[in-house]
Amino acid sequence: MRNFFRKVGYGIGPNEQVPTDPLKWALDQVNDVPDLSWKGKIYSEKELRNHYKDWVYGDRKVLRKKYKDNKTLYKTHKDLLRHKTGQKFWESLEISIRHNEGINSSHPVLAKLWMFWGNFFAISEKDFLANYSTGPYHREIIRPNLNQTFEKMVYDVTTSWAMIHHLDNSESAGPKSITAGQDWRRKKKRPATINENHARELLELHTVSPKAGYTQEDVIQLAYVMTGWQQRWSKKKLETGNVWFNSEYHEPGKKNVLGKEYKKGKKSLAVVIKDLVNHPNCRDFVAERLCKYLITDEPTQEMKQPIIDAFKQTDGFLPEIHKAAIKIAYKYNDKYRKFQTPENWFIQVAKTADLSWPPATHLMDSYELGVKPLRSQRLPERILRNIGHHPYRAKQPNGWSDDSADWLSPELLIRRLVYADRSYSFLKAGNDNKEFYEKIINNNFDNPGKISDYVFKNMLRKSSEKNVLIFNHPEFLKA
Repeated sequence: MRNFFRKVGYGIGPNEQVPTDPLKWALDQVNDVPDLSWKGKIYSEKELRNHYKDWVYGDRKVLRKKYKDNKTLYKTHKDLLRHKTGQKFWESLEISIRHNEGINSSHPVLAKLWMFWGNFFAISEKDFLANYSTGPYHREIIRPNLNQTFEKMVYDVTTSWAMIHHLDNSESAGPKSITAGQDWRRKKKRPATINENHARELLELHTVSPKAGYTQEDVIQLAYVMTGWQQRWSKKKLETGNVWFNSEYHEPGKKNVLGKEYKKGKKSLAVVIKDLVNHPNCRDFVAERLCKYLITDEPTQEMKQPIIDAFKQTDGFLPEIHKAAIKIAYKYNDKYRKFQTPENWFIQVAKTADLSWPPATHLMDSYELGVKPLRSQRLPERILRNIGHHPYRAKQPNGWSDDSADWLSPELLIRRLVYADRSYSFLKAGNDNKEFYEKIINNNFDNPGKISDYVFKNMLRKSSEKNVLIFNHPEFLKA
């Protein structure tokens, strides 16, 4: 069962005791959401959004006008603005906080589920969101909801600043709204129209999935429900103001989504979400995604059913949903081994080898706003870009794939070879010896004798090859 600790977590460190009851070890971690284990500075979403505001306003309203005839000066001052607003630092700090939960916290299983939901409710790579906002969104919207209901998580995600901006809901105005009759308010010489992005993703990716059989008209009607939810705009903050419900943009009248009628107004969104998350297809969709993340690319109904039942019986209480998924992962542990995504693999390497990772808090705390960050302070985002899996830079709204085939290209596997070799430089002093590597193998492999022979009976040309052999062994690439 040693691989189970990597299936639902990130493995067992060389200085840790292997739990005698793996299932209890995992289940005990998902009841509560403890404080983050990162001991360094942590900045709020609003603080970092304020830096984003300074970036957007400074570039769009100041630099582009001031240096419109001098591209060289524009580029120079734009780079200075990047550093003034910390654009090149925040995502590395957020990744450090994130990885620290998987490696050094007492709740690595909860951390792995946190990463699952962050990808489930993905923010794609656009408008510098990764630089300023996606990490805080994961911390302040996703993580606190891990011991709440799925309904509450969906509502908080849907009305979050990051998601409203990511899916352009501020651009959505009801054709019959007050705004529609007052074009001067919109400052755009065109009729008021809805933007379907947010409504479509709420149906397709966040709740019922296309299997529910919704139509284009359902998308339109839901978009009408969601009109009015936008960022508070001002000349100084532009689109970075807090989310609010602007009734002047809201489409009046009743709406019909999936055969049910909804009244107009701010409260209608919460009512729609309640119905969507209690739809049978939503429960099935969540169960399938959890099984694909933890167990296999092709979940069976038998695997999904206990998660569906837990969802239904507890009104979507996430700790019980998580426990059901963990129990299923435990039950099928010997039959299925899930190929790990690059970031999961990287955290497992750091955890099982007790690497000096993430960067030390004193290093990250020493960053000074306005100064170009050190290369060592930017290492987290650089590494994740290079292994091909930056959690805040998904290319599509549906997040990073959980399908093994999407991570099995020769290029991506070669990158793991490279970073397994480089991981040797992160070993702590005194750990480069056979006894240390035997602990890694004994704690994390079901057949340690076979793995040990494979590693130590090979003719190693350099010490780092031990890392390459262990961390790219087929049994480590899967869990």
